[in-house]
Amino acid sequence: MMRRARLTAVLTTLGASALVLIASTQTWFTVVLVDESGRTLSVVGADAVPVLAPLALAGLALGAAMTLAGRLLGVILTLGAVLLGAVLLVLIAPLVAGDTLAAVAPAVTEATGIAGDDAVAQLLDVVRVTAWPVLAGVFALLILAAGIFGAITATSWRTGGRRYRTDAPRPASAPEQAPERLDAVDSWDDLSRGDDPTR
Repeated sequence: MMRRARLTAVLTTLGASALVLIASTQTWFTVVLVDESGRTLSVVGADAVPVLAPLALAGLALGAAMTLAGRLLGVILTLGAVLLGAVLLVLIAPLVAGDTLAAVAPAVTEATGIAGDDAVAQLLDVVRVTAWPVLAGVFALLILAAGIFGAITATSWRTGGRRYRTDAPRPASAPEQAPERLDAVDSWDDLSRGDDPTR
């Protein structure tokens, strides 16, 4: 049961973090500018939330470390996953709620050379939100849930494998084998060399 608890926490953390990393490469917003050409800009997740990909990589590292963690380290790592999921939710939730200006402003500034929230807001005609911010929020929620579940069950996790422990007992040495019996020819050869074959 506890082995399954660790496996559930690890796989959920790894899977959700990998999905957040994938989400960071997808288009989150499509921006139509107010100008004669009606230019359209695509804003990917990594541009909307610059720390999204690094946080996803941190989640992958946490999940990998959980596989070998003992009880105390397991609690620390799962609490780290709780914190990571919470931070991701705080960053993503405003975008899902419609506060998109800060997320699209860098892309608009790069395309037009115009900076400042008020100036950028005047350039925006339409900002279309794709499904990726919502999906990223769901993935962040999964990381948070995996961390909470892991923190509850980590005190019952088995410690890491013996091969990674420095205090693991050494295997008992093989019993000494009885000396091979010599035949008569070998005994005469020993005598001719001056050795006593009876020793």
